[in-house]
Amino acid sequence: MILFALQGEQITSQPWDVVRIALPLLAYFILMWGGGFVFGAAVGLGYERTTTLAFTAAGNNFELAIAVAIGTFGVTSGQALAGVVGPLIEVPVLVALIYVSLALRKRFTRSPALTVS
Repeated sequence: MILFALQGEQITSQPWDVVRIALPLLAYFILMWGGGFVFGAAVGLGYERTTTLAFTAAGNNFELAIAVAIGTFGVTSGQALAGVVGPLIEVPVLVALIYVSLALRKRFTRSPALTVS
């Protein structure tokens, strides 16, 4: 919370920097999730394992990245800003991908073992 508060001024005063950080992150989450989902479906993992693979591939360790950025560059650095913007992008994108996963669930062959309630 403190890091978000300390970076709040930079986020609001430098919106283009936030966009420059956010766009590659958005592309990363979509590409990693999509690649994981396509791969899982191609090898026949079934819906549950395919979605697990896709979300694991798309997930990040922003907590570790933030800790390293603060320890190395300081709490008000641009690197720390990137670490703060990451979760602000990751959470809504992954929530949106949950809805995509649920919509794609219908494409999988339904069997009693694969049915999700």
